[in-house]
Amino acid sequence: MLKRSFLGAIATAPVALAGLIHAEAAPAPVRVAAASDLKFVLTELAQRYQNETGQRIELNLGSSGQFTQQIRQGLPVDLFMAADEDLVFQLADAGLTRDRGVLYALGRIAAVVPAASSLTLDPALRGLRDAGSAISHFAIANPQHAPYGRAARQALERLGLWPWVEPKLVLGENIAQATQFVTGGAAQAGITALSLALAPEVARLARHVVLPASLHAPLRQRMVLLKSASAQAADFYQFLQTLATRTVLRRFGFDFE
Repeated sequence: MLKRSFLGAIATAPVALAGLIHAEAAPAPVRVAAASDLKFVLTELAQRYQNETGQRIELNLGSSGQFTQQIRQGLPVDLFMAADEDLVFQLADAGLTRDRGVLYALGRIAAVVPAASSLTLDPALRGLRDAGSAISHFAIANPQHAPYGRAARQALERLGLWPWVEPKLVLGENIAQATQFVTGGAAQAGITALSLALAPEVARLARHVVLPASLHAPLRQRMVLLKSASAQAADFYQFLQTLATRTVLRRFGFDFE
């Protein structure tokens, strides 16, 4: 009986070992560095892809400008999704990417106030300007490294509102943080990405109005595979270029050429 049990243990050992080898051979997650305006839409798309393929997607969301600097310094990334295509071109020119990537969307900006605010929203921002001292803090992303912050500044300048807004500015490290300043009550108004304003998680906390695209330089959003990208990353990259993905992006307010 003891001998039989011992042989049984030996018989099952290769099965257990095979399972261990299989576990070790499981593909690593696809590492994505993405602009924070993609916070909700990319989370949805990554979950959909993971459900379809079983492949894990590891999202790191933040400022496109800061990611560009970090990738230059060796940040381990498979796929970079920037809110400004010039940042992708910089990495391509530095020899860090497979090619010059593809344009995946055109972004839009929106003025935003807390849901319970009595402030009036309009595309020319007259209601906010007329509110005067009722607005002591106005949130945008830092224009120095966040493309959506730069677009917000351009819009405010073209509307002649920058001198009025500048003393009231609260700068977010990225557009998601700037949006949180408004939804959390730290700012009475601000400018955010339309993709964030339309997300249900934000829409229940804030009201918004879309600002004319003519007020700022186009937010041409481009993605690219880094030279070290895995085969799994290349497959996810292709998934992000499908018609189904574009349909989801449209729902979050993105335009296309």
